[in-house]
Amino acid sequence: MRFLAAIGALALVVAVGAAIYFFTGFYSVAGTSEDPGIVKWAMVQVRTASIARHATMSPPDKFDEPARVQAGAREFASRGCTNCHGGPGVPWGKFSEGLRPDPPDLKDVVNDLTPAQIFWVVKNGINMTGMPSFALAGAQDQPLWDIVAFLKKLPGVSEADYKAWTAPPETPAAAPAASP
Repeated sequence: MRFLAAIGALALVVAVGAAIYFFTGFYSVAGTSEDPGIVKWAMVQVRTASIARHATMSPPDKFDEPARVQAGAREFASRGCTNCHGGPGVPWGKFSEGLRPDPPDLKDVVNDLTPAQIFWVVKNGINMTGMPSFALAGAQDQPLWDIVAFLKKLPGVSEADYKAWTAPPETPAAAPAASP
């Protein structure tokens, strides 16, 4: 019984110490400070569990079609995703170096996530990171699924393909003006 009382007392001391550390300003929220290992670990665990619990939607039919992947590349580029995550042949924006946590290199993480998980993150964003909610920004599900289709193919997308897929559409040349 004494052992359980000691564990309870220790837990109480740790909880009070953590409260003092976090709520009295000793914990720095500055973007120039690295989070302590325990905070980083806890945030990853909470984020992973939350995404796994809430990511329940199934991909639409014909999810892997090349046209959808190419449309997703255009959406990815036009919505500014390359600013933080880069893309094939497109460097990350310099400002993204100041984000904490660092934005992930998506080609390194997309194979570990299901399409439903990627869709949920793109649609809802992630608090306390730079990842915005595209749903709150007015994006509809269809273009977000297109982005997911592109991201699932991202590790194998060449620079040339990405450049071709995201190039502005060509406009027909104007007819020469008739001379008087």
